[in-house]
Amino acid sequence: MTSTAQRADRDTHFEVEQFYYEEAALLDDGRYADWLELLADDLDYWMPTRTNRLRRQQSLAVAARGEAAFFDETKESLAWRIRRFDSGMAWAEDPPSRTRHLVTNVMVRHNDPAENPEFTAADLHVRSTFLVYRNRLEREENVFAGSRTDVLRRGEDGGLRVARRTVLLDQNVLLAKNISTFF
Repeated sequence: MTSTAQRADRDTHFEVEQFYYEEAALLDDGRYADWLELLADDLDYWMPTRTNRLRRQQSLAVAARGEAAFFDETKESLAWRIRRFDSGMAWAEDPPSRTRHLVTNVMVRHNDPAENPEFTAADLHVRSTFLVYRNRLEREENVFAGSRTDVLRRGEDGGLRVARRTVLLDQNVLLAKNISTFF
């Protein structure tokens, strides 16, 4: 997110926060088909891996496009994963995990087409931080912390949709047995 882009007004900022709270509730309630409706048809959902690097090599700490990623998804591939949950074939999620998504530190700016020509001036660049708690079976607990950088755009109904999401976990080694959680 560029610092030269204009900040969104209070009403837009409030709308974005409410959108994120609704999204978190849908994920926590396991309403994945409803969550899909919050995603744009051309969604790019990416979670690159990261490595520990010396200070002078920090620009190499996060994998680039085409390198290793935990997720590199489209709306269609996410829909396929969600259908798999309901098929009885997703053994890592049977019984399903219980999650709690906390979203905070939301910063909303308008897109500057001069800097990001693939998006319009009506699109919003949003950065947020999250904490996702997951409990599975009797004793499996995972905590995922990180940041998300999103591009939100208006759908035909006027509601917000996630068009791009980059998720960056703070940890570089995942101690979870699987990563079947959405962020």
